[in-house]
Amino acid sequence: MEDLVDLAAELIAVRSTADRPADLGRALDLVLGVAGPGFAVERFTSNGKPSALVRTEGSSGPFRVVLNAHLDVVPGADEQFRPRREGERLYGRGAQDMKLAAVVMAAVFREVAREVPYPIGLQLVTDEEVGGFDGTGHQVEAGVRAGFVVIGEQSRLEVVTESKGLAHVRLRATGRAAHAAYPWLGDNAVLAVVEGVRRLLERYPSPVAEAWRTTANVARIETGNQAVNQVPADAEAWVDIRFPPEDADFNLRTREQVAEHLRAVTGIEAEVRALGAPHRADPGSEDVRLLRQVVRDAGFPGTLLRKHGAADGRFYYARGIDAVIFGPGGDGQHGPSEYADLTTVEPYRQALTAFLRALSPRWP
Repeated sequence: MEDLVDLAAELIAVRSTADRPADLGRALDLVLGVAGPGFAVERFTSNGKPSALVRTEGSSGPFRVVLNAHLDVVPGADEQFRPRREGERLYGRGAQDMKLAAVVMAAVFREVAREVPYPIGLQLVTDEEVGGFDGTGHQVEAGVRAGFVVIGEQSRLEVVTESKGLAHVRLRATGRAAHAAYPWLGDNAVLAVVEGVRRLLERYPSPVAEAWRTTANVARIETGNQAVNQVPADAEAWVDIRFPPEDADFNLRTREQVAEHLRAVTGIEAEVRALGAPHRADPGSEDVRLLRQVVRDAGFPGTLLRKHGAADGRFYYARGIDAVIFGPGGDGQHGPSEYADLTTVEPYRQALTAFLRALSPRWP
C-alpha cells in the first residue's frame, strides 16, 4: 500500500487541470507507467484532451469489464498540488477525486488482467471534470464496449448504482431600453429573467435536505446594461440542473426538447448549452451482487448509494451498459482540504481484485 500512496502523491503533484494540456499528458503517462509494460495501449485525442485504453496483448473488445479512471482535477491553489500525509490522510488536489483510486486501479489491472479468462480494459481519461465528452464519451463513441464498468470515483467502498444527469442552461430575455425615470417607456429584461427564475425554482425548489429529485442552481444573473439610470434591454441567467433517471422531462430527451420544456416552465427563452444523461445500473444484477459481496468480505457493509453529481457512467448507460461508481474513501472533494482516507486503500484494492477474479467470463 505504501508504494501506491507514494505514486498517488507523485500524481497529485502534477497540475492536471483542463487548461494545462502538457500536465494532462504527464498524468496519463504516469498512470500508464503504473499499469506497466507488456500491455497494448490505444491512445485517443479529442479537442486536445488525451486518453488511453489499456488491454492485454491480442485481446479485443467488447471487454467483460472496464476499469475507468479520470486523471484531471479542478483548479486549486499552489499548496494543493504539494501533497502531504497526516496520519491516515493524504491531502492534495485530486487525492479523493480521484488520483489515488486511479493508481490503485492501474495496479490491480497490472496484477489481474493476464490471469482472468476474459478481457479487461483500463480506461484512463483526462476531461471528466469538464464534461467527459472528449475522454470516456469519445472512446464510447469510437466503439469501446463492455459487459460491466467500474468507475473509481470516491464512494467509501459503497456501490453507486445511480447518479444524476445534468443540464447547463442559459435563460434569456430581451426587453426595451428606456430612461430609468420613465420605466413605463421600457421593458425591463432583468425583471423578466428574475420572474423566469422564480418560476423555475417554483417547479424545482431547492431541498432543505438530501432528496432524490431534480434540482436547479442559479449560478449567475447578468445584463449588458452599464448605467444605473437605464432600463436594461437584455439579461440572462446561468442555471445548473441535476436530474435523476426517473425525470422524463430531461432523461432521454434532446437538447431542443429540454429547451422547449424549460421555455414552457419559465416563460422566457432557454438554451441548453450542455446535456448529460444520468446513469443507472441494475442493483439486482449478478455483477452488482458479486461486487457487494466482496466488499462485505473486505469488512465494509457493501451498501448501495445514489450520487447527485454527474459521472462518466452516463456514456455507458446511454448504450445500455451497466456502470457503477466504486472507490475508496475521503472527503473535501473540490475543496481546500481535500484528502483520501488511507485506511480504505487496502480494503479497496482487495475488494476490486477479488471481484475481478470471481467474475464470470460470460455476460448477456
